[in-house]
Amino acid sequence: MTDIAPLTTFRGIIQLLFHFGLKQASACIFGICLLIAMILTRMIWQESWALARYDALLFIAIALQVLFLKTGIETISEARVILLFHITGTAMEIFKVHAGSWSYPDPSIIRIYDVPLYTGFMYAAVGSYMARVVRLFDMEMAPFPPLWLHYGLATLVYINFFSHHFIIDIRYFLFAATIILYGRTQIWFRVRRRWLWMPLPLAAFFSSFFLWIAENIGTATGTWLYSGQSAFEMVRFAKMGAWYLLLYVSFATVTLVVRVTPREGAENRPMRRYSRPRFTKT
Repeated sequence: MTDIAPLTTFRGIIQLLFHFGLKQASACIFGICLLIAMILTRMIWQESWALARYDALLFIAIALQVLFLKTGIETISEARVILLFHITGTAMEIFKVHAGSWSYPDPSIIRIYDVPLYTGFMYAAVGSYMARVVRLFDMEMAPFPPLWLHYGLATLVYINFFSHHFIIDIRYFLFAATIILYGRTQIWFRVRRRWLWMPLPLAAFFSSFFLWIAENIGTATGTWLYSGQSAFEMVRFAKMGAWYLLLYVSFATVTLVVRVTPREGAENRPMRRYSRPRFTKT
């Protein structure tokens, strides 16, 4: 058995961070591949080529999904999550593009109402990450709010992304609601043979920061642009807030398919893997 140094030593901390980072990279492999595809296609693509860059990104995303399923990198349950994200994400894209929130400057053939179909896979990448990270880290959560509040908040967040164009924006109420509902919720996760935990809102904040970085890669490569934004201009930090809220929609979507295990007993209890984990309520 591989030696695990105690966390009181520098070696133990480095080991922990290395294996944590390795698992995180594995969890977001689909998103990483999409970002690499955005960068490479921006570097090499020519306007004279028969296949448009956006359409190529769609085919790359589909090929990645087939490859991941064939090789077992992703499971059928995770593929269902990706499909749900593709549908809800594309619906939001169509509305937001027509509302002028952002645009896709390059031409393409495979699109719906000015939205290239590859865009659904950007949301699917978030869903893929969330489904995989639960499995790879053997995640458990407790205490968990009642499911009607869990899904109700996600519904309100999703509606507000549309309705704030017409009526009052309730995002600050929604920010507060995430803390009230999930402030006590601990995400327990396993790194090697150690159980660690983090407050759920803090995990959402860190995730929104990395999504903001991904947003900057997307805009820097001209894959999409926000209203009033020029190429190589940094995405506003306010987008982190939008992603923070959207992550709760993502979380609810994932939990429709992939269940999260309740945390029970001491943190050093025997480790085991769950095929159909469950929720715990407060």
